Amino acid sequence: MKMAASPYSFLAAPTVLTRGSVTNEVTNALRQAIVSLALPPGSAIDKSEVCAQLGVSRFPVSEALARLQAEGLVDIAPQRGSTVSLVRIADVREYMLIRKGLESEALRVFIGRHDRDLIAALHANMAAQRGAAERDDAEAFHQLDIEFHDIIFRAMEFTKIKNIIDSARANLDRARWLIVTPRRLALTIAEHQAIFDGILAGNKEQAIAAIRAHVDAVMVELFAFAREHPALFADGASLGSDSDSFPFG
Repeated sequence: MKMAASPYSFLAAPTVLTRGSVTNEVTNALRQAIVSLALPPGSAIDKSEVCAQLGVSRFPVSEALARLQAEGLVDIAPQRGSTVSLVRIADVREYMLIRKGLESEALRVFIGRHDRDLIAALHANMAAQRGAAERDDAEAFHQLDIEFHDIIFRAMEFTKIKNIIDSARANLDRARWLIVTPRRLALTIAEHQAIFDGILAGNKEQAIAAIRAHVDAVMVELFAFAREHPALFADGASLGSDSDSFPFG
């Protein structure tokens, strides 16, 4: 008798589990599935199926879902179970505004203090981004996109700023996955190159204008997507047709 495929086959079972690590592993697996949209907004989460796929008991799955609820990725309703939360465009707008302000000021402090190792790392990252885009490898490109910004933050050693941005990353990344297309990958490469060009030139104004334009461009596309697909967003129906619903510029 042929066994039915698991509906959660996209969840990779941990290869090594140690005491105390099970909940973390389950949390990471579910978070990745939600952020990458393998578990799309609004979908129900079947604990039993997750347990079977990951080879764990119900306790770490319940604990993982509680953690993801605190991150705003999961909704848990008594007697109704757990569902992947809808994306809140209002939250994304606020997080992106915070990110734009922090990254702009970080570049203002950083420009002119970079070293050859940083430049080499950014060169390598940009080349890898182009390679991932040519292969149409959205997952690899997404990780390289994150790494591009992390290279700069690591060089600055602004750990508090990076921690603030990282705390909002899961929901931001989930929203960005909604608009991943070959066109967006190409635009992101061009936008990253403009930031890098400003760093290479030691031109604070150029680099800051480029990072702000990058954030604005992503938000323009996300607003347009949300208006076309309001059911994926908790507040999608409230979006008007105005073009100034984000502090652009």
